[in-house]
Amino acid sequence: MKYKAIVTDLDDTLLNPCGLISPEDKKMIMECQENGVKFILASGRPTFAMKHLSEELELSKYKSYILSFNGAIITDCSTGELLLNESLTSKEIHELYDFAKENNVHIITYIDDEIISESESEYIDVEVNLTKMPHKIVKSFKDSVKKDAVKCIMLEEPSYLKEVEKKLKEKYGDKYSIAISKPFFLEVTKKGIDKGNTLKKLADKMNISTEEIIAVGDSYNDESMLRTAGLAVAVENAKPEIKEIADFITTSNDNNGMGNLIKKFILK
Repeated sequence: MKYKAIVTDLDDTLLNPCGLISPEDKKMIMECQENGVKFILASGRPTFAMKHLSEELELSKYKSYILSFNGAIITDCSTGELLLNESLTSKEIHELYDFAKENNVHIITYIDDEIISESESEYIDVEVNLTKMPHKIVKSFKDSVKKDAVKCIMLEEPSYLKEVEKKLKEKYGDKYSIAISKPFFLEVTKKGIDKGNTLKKLADKMNISTEEIIAVGDSYNDESMLRTAGLAVAVENAKPEIKEIADFITTSNDNNGMGNLIKKFILK
């Protein structure tokens, strides 16, 4: 199979523990693009927090794409055009807020390139540090969220958050897309929005088959993307359940996992 695109998660997959693309991986990615293979970023991160990586990899030059907010938005890097833009309504966000309060977990959303919450926590700090977005702590979450937003994240200690995930899916699984990304991030988007469904839409726009795409990930919100692509790749540090569904396991995000898979499947 001649693959025409690679789509990859960022945190704990493409990015090393310092949040950077290693020089070795970057060299292979640039060679991959020079050989006509699209390199696409797909993350739960907001678009704002992915643009610097897009610029580093020159995705606009190679006419590539960003899938942000777990697939709720597709951005054409060469034009800045949004090819897909799906949001939760303010009413839905208020409903999720009520659930979060009932279950004693933190909740954040994103308004005008700011992270909005009523509370502070070490887990919210992780998101602030990852995205480099301003964190606005408000007195009333509902009063501050008066318009649509792309997603919410519920945050708490991982073992408790797994219990909350089960409750949330039982109550709202038919209404929202729900997935854990990092162990302490429970992400909620519009129903039908996930990396896999968005990848199908992007493949159609690119006029290629999903069988011609390699997907790379490490966590639960990557599962739909891995099941959609022609070749599913997990990094060595991926969750065991993700490694089980992978066709190939590359080296870890701290050991040039991306560069090694490009050498094996693209520049062989």
